Amino acid sequence: MSDLKKAAGGKADGRPAEKPEKRQRSVQVVMLALMITMLLAMLDNLIVGTAMPTIVGDLGGLEHLSWVVTAYTLATAASTPIWGKLGDMYGRKGIFLTSIVIFLIGSVLSGMAQDMGQLIGFRAVQGLGAGGLMVGVMAIIGDLVPPRERGKYQGMMAGVMAIAMIGGPLVGGTITDHLGWRWSFYINLPLGAVALTMVTAVLHLPKRERTEAKVDYLGAGLLTLGITAIVLVTTWGGSEYDWNSAVIMELIAIGVASLVGFLFVETKAAEPIIPLHIFRNRNFTLMSVVGFMSGFVMFGAVLFLPLFQQSVQGASATNSGLLLLPMLLSMMVVSLIAGRVTTSTGKYKIFPVVGSVLMVTGLFLLSQMDTGTTRFTSGIYMAVLGAGMGFLMQITMLVAQNSVEMKDMGVASSATTLFRTLGSSFGVAIMGALFTGRVQDEMAARGGGGATAKSAQLDAASLAKLPDAMREAYQFAVSSGTHIAFLVGASVGVIALLASVFVKEVPLRGAGPETVSSDSAQESAAVAGDKQPEAV
Repeated sequence: MSDLKKAAGGKADGRPAEKPEKRQRSVQVVMLALMITMLLAMLDNLIVGTAMPTIVGDLGGLEHLSWVVTAYTLATAASTPIWGKLGDMYGRKGIFLTSIVIFLIGSVLSGMAQDMGQLIGFRAVQGLGAGGLMVGVMAIIGDLVPPRERGKYQGMMAGVMAIAMIGGPLVGGTITDHLGWRWSFYINLPLGAVALTMVTAVLHLPKRERTEAKVDYLGAGLLTLGITAIVLVTTWGGSEYDWNSAVIMELIAIGVASLVGFLFVETKAAEPIIPLHIFRNRNFTLMSVVGFMSGFVMFGAVLFLPLFQQSVQGASATNSGLLLLPMLLSMMVVSLIAGRVTTSTGKYKIFPVVGSVLMVTGLFLLSQMDTGTTRFTSGIYMAVLGAGMGFLMQITMLVAQNSVEMKDMGVASSATTLFRTLGSSFGVAIMGALFTGRVQDEMAARGGGGATAKSAQLDAASLAKLPDAMREAYQFAVSSGTHIAFLVGASVGVIALLASVFVKEVPLRGAGPETVSSDSAQESAAVAGDKQPEAV
């Protein structure tokens, strides 16, 4: 109760509450520090996504392309629930600062990588730190700002996302063209230093009593093992190994057994990494599904659109970042509008439904691109996809946090982040495997397979040196690869649409612990089959 009073601006010892103006300024300063940290996490994949063709051209290994991103997202997924639970148990600030330091160490090592294997390994270290960045930001915001009031700060969040989404590809392309791809990792250091300094200085959270319970390391280990096995199946199946090979069958068995064991352990653990009772709330479960599917689509699009633009449309690394602006701008504008409307009306169900429809439509349109598609046409397609993602970005976390009690804020934030990260990991792995397989098949069929296997140099400058026939064959192959990747993404988006349709509009909480319990209990009772809540 005292923590909630402090978060709401009151005093646990009965002293007069802070003036609203003073409290608002205090929260705004904290939010600025958190937004800088969010920028640190969001910039990385966007910068690396734009630099990826040059990285592959320098280090070689098209067959390992997906793993540069997959290693990062897989490590992020595995560590996210642990970071969230540690924050709940031992206090968020120290855990949050530790995750920033680990992320920066991984960034330095990634910039020093000498081959693709080293880069993949160091990206995993970076991902371990990243697992604590986003979940830390979201959980701290959930502690400080009630859902109904969060729209007041939506402008700050949308602004940071705009800087990351728009500036990330541009910065990544510029750095790659002029300084080299290694600086796409080193650029994290000054920003990370600012984040560390500001968070240390301005973030003051109520002290938590140290819990005597131990972290559920067995559950965390089983979850990590299960996730790793399943992602390896999606990455290696049909490319490194046949789908019916012994290796793939063994990985499937390990993955299924680990996840079943994880579910069993969670029912017995004193402090489970992911308490299963939060999934009894229908809205939380549905938002987890929507988050998974939007993550699947988002990171796939960020990875493959620059490849298409550089290989087929002849854009440089810098220009390919600029050419993503239609998707990113529409995403940011729509996200800001959705946040404002949700704050003023308290209504939100329409947004995930409309967002899912636009996401599926945009992905289908992108799957129709070929070697003759103009940049203007592809820009329109990207704007449609961006609008869909904009409706989904903030709403999924907002509804998920609103669906649980305050005591479960940390695990709810980490679980939602986990599913989004898992979606991105699966998306990059599956779409990457399909893309690579299709490119290699098309090049082999057209007599250009040797060029692909030799260096996998996807950038426009290298393609310009190829004979006309081979260059046209390669552009056709990349176009065919993006077609199958985005078509799979559109099919996945349909699942998000179905989940959105069944979301129940439960009132957003205001600033008070009483509302927290009543809203959560109301929805939980509805899920359990008790008396249905009144329609909102």
